[in-house]
Amino acid sequence: MSNFKKHSFSEKTMAFLDANNFTELTLIQDASVDSIIAGKDLIAVADTGTGKTHAFLIPLMEKINSDEARTQAIITAPTRELAYQIYDFALVMKEVDPQLTIELVIGGTDRNRMSDRLVKNPHIVIGTPGRIKDMFVDEAVLRADLADIIIVDEADMTFEFGFLNDVDQIISRMKKDVQVAVYSATILKEMSTFLDKYLEQPNTIRIKKSEAFSPNIDHHLISTKHLKYEETLYNLLQTINPYVCVIFCKTREEVDKTFDYLRSKNLKTLKISGGQSSRERIRSLKDLKSQEYTYIVATDIAARGLDIDGITHVVSLGLPSDLNFYTHRAGRTGRSNRHGTSYVIYDKVDVSSIFSLKNRGIHFEFKQIRNNEIVDAKSIFSERKDNYNEDKEIAKVLYRKNAKVKPGYKKKRKQEIDRIKQKRRREMIRKSIKEQQVERGKASQAEKRGK
Repeated sequence: MSNFKKHSFSEKTMAFLDANNFTELTLIQDASVDSIIAGKDLIAVADTGTGKTHAFLIPLMEKINSDEARTQAIITAPTRELAYQIYDFALVMKEVDPQLTIELVIGGTDRNRMSDRLVKNPHIVIGTPGRIKDMFVDEAVLRADLADIIIVDEADMTFEFGFLNDVDQIISRMKKDVQVAVYSATILKEMSTFLDKYLEQPNTIRIKKSEAFSPNIDHHLISTKHLKYEETLYNLLQTINPYVCVIFCKTREEVDKTFDYLRSKNLKTLKISGGQSSRERIRSLKDLKSQEYTYIVATDIAARGLDIDGITHVVSLGLPSDLNFYTHRAGRTGRSNRHGTSYVIYDKVDVSSIFSLKNRGIHFEFKQIRNNEIVDAKSIFSERKDNYNEDKEIAKVLYRKNAKVKPGYKKKRKQEIDRIKQKRRREMIRKSIKEQQVERGKASQAEKRGK
């Protein structure tokens, strides 16, 4: 039986659900929609792919009064790609209510045209924190102060990318009783000051994720055997028949090289990378929606949070320095009780990381490509001790000798290791953001010289 009835949705909202071909709400949607409709502040924690976006679009369909010519809802997302994805999902609302106005506010678009649209007070504004702040605080063309609700999507990523201060400046200038809803995969301790400042007695919802890796995913390891990553990848792609295959690279340069290589082999391939211009990235997202591309080459940062349907295979060209990203990569497939396969094409530099993932509970099977078939290969696990440490810094924490064992030392040790990993993750993200800023600056200078 559908869980729609218990929420007493209006005909308009039911039409929106029908337009999306929804027959039942997901766990995060079922748990959070009533809080937003009732005007309660909300913290909702759930993984990507659980239906978080519609968890706030559904109640907005219920709340927005399109007869009122004012901005009623602000939605922030940490990247242009995520903002565009939300905007694309939200456009279905206009099919149900043609009077509804929705605007996308992101960088890389014409500011004058954007200003002209924002002075008309669109009902819903979706965008990145920096550009929304510019339009609201600096240029005063966006009347966010009239809005009843602000939704901060992917709040943990917003914090990690350094954009939470922009969100702070936006909310601080909105009405005092503005409703705040925060959606996130995790709630970091460092976010508590922001949450305490703006959320008043929020309802907190946590959709518990399984600690174990999905049983619907097979994890396979394939050695390069002195070939290049992209050459081994091409040999693998000749043996599988994916519906959608996402290929993860560690850097934008590797994305470009792999993309060019696959295109040279006449494989219809799409890339998603921070090195692309704004127009290229938006075009990639539109192409992604068309479902005409079987192969998608991406970096972890650029693809993070994007909802890509129908992924049957994931391929990692080497392993990321932050092994948590492997969890996110593999978790792209095997969803909704479907079967998925994650391949790791590895070289000698990846062996230490493979042992670390094995110690975290991932069951790998070793494979090789022979005569255009995937067959079993000899395992390397028997060649080394299973308790191979992730790295020297973490090993020091795990195995240092204490003069006296104190109560709770295991918990403190885990917290220290988590801090080390979190620090590295932030350093990696900050480095990536700086590189993207440099690339965008170069592209901007090149455009100016070309005019």
